[in-house]
Amino acid sequence: MSNNAYLKRTIVKETITSKFLPEGERQLRVFLPPGYNDLLSYPIVYCQDGEEFFNFGRIATTATKLILDDGLEPFIIVGVEVNVKTRTAEYDPNGDRHKNYVSFFGEEVIPFIEQKYAVRNDPTERLLAGDSLGGTVSLHIALSYPTLFHRVLSLSGAFYSSSQQILQSIQSLDWLTVYMIVGLQEDAFETDTGVYNFVELNRTTRDLLLARNATVYYEEKDGKHQWGFWQKELPQALTYFIDVE
Repeated sequence: MSNNAYLKRTIVKETITSKFLPEGERQLRVFLPPGYNDLLSYPIVYCQDGEEFFNFGRIATTATKLILDDGLEPFIIVGVEVNVKTRTAEYDPNGDRHKNYVSFFGEEVIPFIEQKYAVRNDPTERLLAGDSLGGTVSLHIALSYPTLFHRVLSLSGAFYSSSQQILQSIQSLDWLTVYMIVGLQEDAFETDTGVYNFVELNRTTRDLLLARNATVYYEEKDGKHQWGFWQKELPQALTYFIDVE
């Protein structure tokens, strides 16, 4: 199929008001699959770092190809945008805006989307996706709202000690499915809070999840902590969660 066919898609920009976020609102991007019909219902993928998932991850183009070429069931994507200046404060469980962001996601984003779009409201039909700290906050949103989310897609999740301690305090995660990918060249990645071995962080987190009976798909591949790596992994990751029709 020609590339033009993949670029003909519907992306709606939304503004959601919030009582939890200090700024009072947040921007969303909503990808509607080819042939979207509001009389039907669709699985849905919620992405942290929404702007980057669309611009650098090219998730809308990837989704369109998977639906048109590979026969995946059509699905909706919501990208929740973030201000880079407050990203760590919202995504890191130690951040001073983290609890507010998690509440915003579970109590405002979900009702807003489900009132406007034909999405399924089963926790196995909702997927939380994120890269680095976006993968971290996706896991913590699922842990905070286990009746809403059973599935997490983590691209090189930044699972620092605070996240691991939270996991250690939980007895069972037999309801949770986590897809984890990390690049082998991420063993000394410099962040704004220090240098971390993301491979070891992800291995330890995988083991903590498995010990609590979570379902985990885990893979290490050649790759760096950047969208050039994650973009190539998105088709496989989405196919893991979205069924073929």
